[in-house]
Amino acid sequence: MDKKEMLALLTKVQRGEVSPEDALLQLKLEPFEDIGYAKIDHHRGIRQGAIEVIYGAGKTTEQIMGIVGRMVQDGRQDILITRIRPESAHAVQKQFPTEYHELANICIVNPNPTREAVGSVVVASGGTSDMAVCEEAALTAQVLGNRVTRLYDVGVAGLHRLLSNLEPLMTARAIIAVAGMEGALASVIGGLVDCPVIAVPTSIGYGANFGGLSALLSMLNSCASGVSVVNIDNGFGAGYLASMINQMEGIK
Repeated sequence: MDKKEMLALLTKVQRGEVSPEDALLQLKLEPFEDIGYAKIDHHRGIRQGAIEVIYGAGKTTEQIMGIVGRMVQDGRQDILITRIRPESAHAVQKQFPTEYHELANICIVNPNPTREAVGSVVVASGGTSDMAVCEEAALTAQVLGNRVTRLYDVGVAGLHRLLSNLEPLMTARAIIAVAGMEGALASVIGGLVDCPVIAVPTSIGYGANFGGLSALLSMLNSCASGVSVVNIDNGFGAGYLASMINQMEGIK
């Protein structure tokens, strides 16, 4: 149950269409479901505004199928599975309506055809090699109901590519800047815009990149105000945070 469904339930109680006792029973049944190897958090949507996301790495295909099956049975739509292995993704596709995005290692199960898209989130990448992380961020934001613009391969090695896209950058409510190497993209964007910039360091780069550590430290030491940083290659975390910022009430 998410916030909209809870409000709908409470409205039905107000109208006399559902008794308070039946509504209480629904809420009692909701908090979580223990299926042995996982405890599915059915109240996540009420607390955070989005249903629980399944982290696919480290889970067997059978475990993923079991969790997804229970969530589908409960009426969930737009079930997001991140870091899923191809063999698990193909198994999910055979049993449930599923969008599989191979580059991002993401499945969207039981996709909502009437999903709304609000505001403006921009996902910008330093280079084409960063696209897997970018797509994880972009798809996460889209599933959570945000309008997403992709600006790929606009790194500082060719600054004119970035500067030719000032209009979408300056009208965004949140920007995700994804870069490896020295991670300079986030600081450059942060100095151009008046919205929060979420920096995502990637593990792309040569030896002294240290698997993304150099980009992480550069982004943490950004001289531009309004830049925050998530973990290395954490496109999902950036997409989720951008969604929360984009959907806050009272911003432009």
